[in-house]
Amino acid sequence: MALGYLHPSVCGATPAPTGLLPPGVRVYAIGDVHGRHDLLIALQEAIITEAARQAAGRQVVVFLGDYLSRGPDSFGVIENLRQWRPAGLEIRLLRGNHEDLALRFVDGDIAGGRQWFERGGGLATLASYGVPVAGRFTGSDASVDSLRRDFRTALPNAHKAFFTGLAISHVEGGYRFVHAGVAPGVPLEMQSRHDQLWTRQAFLSSDEDFGAVIVHGHSIDAQPQFRHNRIGIDTGAYHSGILTCLVIDAGGYALLGP
Repeated sequence: MALGYLHPSVCGATPAPTGLLPPGVRVYAIGDVHGRHDLLIALQEAIITEAARQAAGRQVVVFLGDYLSRGPDSFGVIENLRQWRPAGLEIRLLRGNHEDLALRFVDGDIAGGRQWFERGGGLATLASYGVPVAGRFTGSDASVDSLRRDFRTALPNAHKAFFTGLAISHVEGGYRFVHAGVAPGVPLEMQSRHDQLWTRQAFLSSDEDFGAVIVHGHSIDAQPQFRHNRIGIDTGAYHSGILTCLVIDAGGYALLGP
């Protein structure tokens, strides 16, 4: 992998803003992993290689959440991210709505569990933790609760603590990193946890200046989306095979890719 520098014509990008990060700071932002441990490992290796070439004073890696679900190895992704602390890189791990669903489910949210299974690929998460799932989910409360009890038993305490400890947002200079986005018309310091984890259309369609460029995942597009007020980098890794990494420094931004 290598850096691919962006031009305004790429992915509908506006000209890359300069000066939103102080000199000497470089940020690597990673979109939704969704159980693709294979893609995560390859990208981590590329980041280490790229970071070693730089003279930046601080190099920060921000994961935007949704490590679980849909792909085949949620367990491996979490084990990896719990321990990956390469020398010279600061790691910031954000919570996604799927980690939020997992925590709610384990703590007894049957309706949330049903939503996770029906629309979010949650059964793939349970299977990766060794929970037998074939034929067990019928949509009934009893079937959801049976799976919940087995998942609660299979989920290591260290993994639950990892989910609980994930941050909701991270700020570097003029960029705010969140999983889903922010609510238009609400000051950044007053944004709710729910909106930052779950918002979609109201945020995506807004043209307002949010007070920072919002870097987010959550909403899948075939290519990264660049707007004057937001950058979306969820490229559907679980089915596309493309795990996007946005690289930002004082000069603007680039993509780390093949």
